[in-house]
Amino acid sequence: MEETPTLIITFLILYLSLTFLIGKFKRNLNLPPTPPFSLPIIGHLRLLKPPLHRVFLTVSQSLNNAPIFSLRLGNKLVFVVSSNSIAEECFTKNDVVLANRPNTIASNHVSYDYSTMVTAPYGEHWRNLRRIGAIEIFSNHRLNSFYSIRRDEIRRLLVRLSRSSSFDFAKIEMKSMFSDLTFNNIIRMVAGKCYYGDSAEDEWEAKHVRQLIAETMTFFGAGNAADYLPVLRWITDFEKRVKKLAGSLDKFFQGLIDEKRAAKEKKENTMIDHLLALQESQPEYYTDRTIKGTILSLILAGTDTSAVTLEWLLSSLLNHPEILKKARDEIDNKIGFDRLVEESDISNLPYLQNIVSETLRLYPAGPLIPHVASEDCKVAGYDMPRGTMLLVNVWAIHRDPEVWDDPESFKPERFEREGETQKLMTFGLGRRSCPGSGLAQRLVSLTLGSLIQCFEWERIGEEEVDMTEGGGITMHIAKPLVAMCRSRAFVGKILQESAFFFAKRVNII
Repeated sequence: MEETPTLIITFLILYLSLTFLIGKFKRNLNLPPTPPFSLPIIGHLRLLKPPLHRVFLTVSQSLNNAPIFSLRLGNKLVFVVSSNSIAEECFTKNDVVLANRPNTIASNHVSYDYSTMVTAPYGEHWRNLRRIGAIEIFSNHRLNSFYSIRRDEIRRLLVRLSRSSSFDFAKIEMKSMFSDLTFNNIIRMVAGKCYYGDSAEDEWEAKHVRQLIAETMTFFGAGNAADYLPVLRWITDFEKRVKKLAGSLDKFFQGLIDEKRAAKEKKENTMIDHLLALQESQPEYYTDRTIKGTILSLILAGTDTSAVTLEWLLSSLLNHPEILKKARDEIDNKIGFDRLVEESDISNLPYLQNIVSETLRLYPAGPLIPHVASEDCKVAGYDMPRGTMLLVNVWAIHRDPEVWDDPESFKPERFEREGETQKLMTFGLGRRSCPGSGLAQRLVSLTLGSLIQCFEWERIGEEEVDMTEGGGITMHIAKPLVAMCRSRAFVGKILQESAFFFAKRVNII
């Protein structure tokens, strides 16, 4: 124990010396503008305050609206891009060079040593994982096979809301409703388990897993100082906590796999069942570790993001009742009052799709998209050394007045113009763009259409819903949404008919 201070002092001296030498070596590099007051050792770490996307926009504005700027965060060089054209350059001209994700303490321990679809470095292993995702998880055939789950989970949500609001407006806290919906949808796809609702299997396990996932999300992202100052791995318990969390997640995922393996004769339409079948023919590749990494990626990427998007959607509509009315009129005219809206109807509801697009523009669930340069390259004419982290400020790009007319206003009509949706970067760009965008848009669009069709919605008072963002890797609304909800007159009947039809399809009755 007495040697610890000496080791720390020695490390700091070596680190300062190395930083000085590296800085001297790199003085001839043409780097983007950088904010003043970079402190010794920590650099610009003082700027890492939530919400980061707003902080970075402020920095850009302070540098004469620089579309790209650089930061020194501890031992890492970071480029922050808030320009649509530069972002497109990054993922066309330099798409392969920038196809890696940052190495962080969390991605190391939680993501099985950078071996998951989200964290794996670009190469053969990642391409194989992407192929698995494209064929076994996110193909139209596979998504269609899971439609009954999405449909059933949305119906559960509608029933919960109708029970509380059958006769008059009721005050409903929507954040937990959306979280239950998206989590149940993914866990049923993955393992066939139901954690929320009348047929929930294990309330304690559900609570435990949700706590693990929530804690995991706090460890990911660009704001953890321990990822930039290695000395913090020695003097804090951050890495110890990450390792403990990783062990708990691994135990849970392995339990899901073992449970499915033990029930081999009861094969179901779940991701684990499909991957275990592939494991029998290709055991050297479809290892338990690969399957667990796939489960992790689906849960982390497919639950929180969809839930917060739904919360932003409904909040936006409550603040714009005229847009809500126009969307309801579209559904009433095209669907009617004697059946629930179906996923196949969404393509015939263009205004509903425009509302979703406008929400994804103003409130992207992932406001900052991280990449890392695998070799030296040039971005916007500047030198980007190997190992530089690139953060694309999607939130800022989506509000750029040079790209969007009246960018701060909520105007779904803007997407009536051809080509507007192609300007969205919500799901990333290039070969590392989110492969689950199709699943997310299916669930979000059908849920929103169902909520508009079945209920009247109002704010809880005269004041508009507070649209302030919270911090974190996922852009939450700071104050959980509470809304006034009332069932429309026809809802009880069509919910009963829908429940009977669904039960008949799956041979429950």
